[in-house]
Formats: sequence, C-alpha cells, structure tokens
Amino acid sequence: MSKDFHDQGPRRVGQVKEVTSLANPIIKDIKALTNKKSREESGTFLAEGLKLVIDAIELGWAIRTLVYAKAAKGKPLVEQMAARTVASGGLVLEVSEKVIASITRRDNPQMVVGIFEQRWKPLRDIRPRDGETWVALDRVRDPGNLGTIIRTADAAGASGIILVGETTDPFSLETVRATMGSVFAVPVARATPEEFIAWRKSAGVSVVATHLAGAVDYRTIDYRKKPVVLLMGNEQSGLPEQLAKEADALARIPQQGRADSLNLAVATAIMLFEARRHLLSLAEGK
Repeated sequence: MSKDFHDQGPRRVGQVKEVTSLANPIIKDIKALTNKKSREESGTFLAEGLKLVIDAIELGWAIRTLVYAKAAKGKPLVEQMAARTVASGGLVLEVSEKVIASITRRDNPQMVVGIFEQRWKPLRDIRPRDGETWVALDRVRDPGNLGTIIRTADAAGASGIILVGETTDPFSLETVRATMGSVFAVPVARATPEEFIAWRKSAGVSVVATHLAGAVDYRTIDYRKKPVVLLMGNEQSGLPEQLAKEADALARIPQQGRADSLNLAVATAIMLFEARRHLLSLAEGK
C-alpha cells in the first residue's frame, strides 16, 4: 500500500484530488482491495454506490477515501459526502469514468465508491438478550449467499451474524454488493468452532440448527424461551458432528418435489422469519 493511501492526514474541506490515470499509486491501492490479502493488511474494503456510502457514513462507519466520477460532480448529496469525508480526515478523489470502471470492474459502474474501515464485533462482547435472534454460519463459502443472509438478517430484525470456521469474507466486493448496504447495519463476528462452542456454553442461548437428520419440524420449535442462535451448515457438507451435537434442537424444513436440499440463504431466511413470527406472537400476547 502506498504512503498516500494510509497517511492521508487532515485536509481542508473542499479539497479534492483529481485523478485520471490508472497508473496512479492510490488507484492501484484501491483496486488491490478486490483481493482479500490487501483488505486484511489495510483493514479496509470497498462499497459501491452513493446510497451505500450515505448509509455507512450515517451509521458512523469510518471512511478513508471517497471516489466519485466527474459526472457526479456538483450533485448535492455527493458534495455533502465529500465534505463529511474530508472533515473526518479522509481523502476525496474525482476520477474519470475509465478509472472508476477499473476500480469496480464493471462496464457500467456506480458513480460513487467509498473505502471504509472494516468493523468486527468481538465474540466476547456478544451477550444476547431475550427476544434476540443471531445467525451462526458454519464455513459459508459463497459471497452471494453470505451477502443475502446479512441482508435477510437485517430485514428480519436479527441482532447479528457469527461466522464460524473458514468462511468467505463479508467485506469482499461481491458480498458487500449482495448485502445492499445491510453490511453496515448488521454486526458481524467471527470464531473458530472451538471458540463458538465455548461462547455458546456461557452465553445462555438456545441453539437451533438445521440438519438433514433433523427430527423436529422447524415450525414446532419454541423460539421464545431464550435468545436464539440459528446455526446453519456449510453449503455442500452441512453441519459437522462437532457443532451439530451442541444444538438444543436439530430442525428440518419439510420439502416436496425432487430437490433434496434448499439454498443456504433461502433456508436461513425461512428460519429467521419463523423465529420472528414466534417472537411477534409473544409480543402480542398470543
């Protein structure tokens, strides 16, 4: 990473750096954020689109760099985000459409891109309360699945996501796209299987896991007794025995037809909204 990218220093509000060359070292560093290693080393990631940038800044995420295409210059919301970026010590770049297309790897790119600092929720700080639902994902590998689950968790009012084992990166460009901005609203933690098991024993939660050998119809489980953690298995291999035996209930989603399984994001959505239905009925006194 170049010195300019990290050591941006305070800047006068309204100061904008114009960049037209793909060979510019700052642009090279930004493009490198499509690689996991670069994201981990810098602790940053890319978010495309003015809406996502506004959502992130409004929710208090630290912005390092705001990039906008010349065509977006002068638009009030873009100018506001540029001013807030500079005021917080970030860098603002005005670039050609060719440059922004190379950053996002799209022929029809968004006109605004933000580079934000990553934010992880420490597992030790998660102490679920009654009425809360968390999602734990074992070795989720598909960025589209993870992004869709984060978006669905947001829509269902879940309190956060716990990534267990070796998973895909929640801050990859593909995952962030699939969250449609919910990555900024839903806390994400990470843990080894052993760390998750130790946490589960001390957190006072009820773990409901989906499993092909699940003996209980997911609709008959009471999701209201304790804070619930929905434990979902890997796309190909499902839950390993090490995690399955930690569940308070092994649930199945009844199916008809020839399909023998559901997409992970779809299965997680079904479980999330069933848990939400139970909690709503509790709130309504039913």
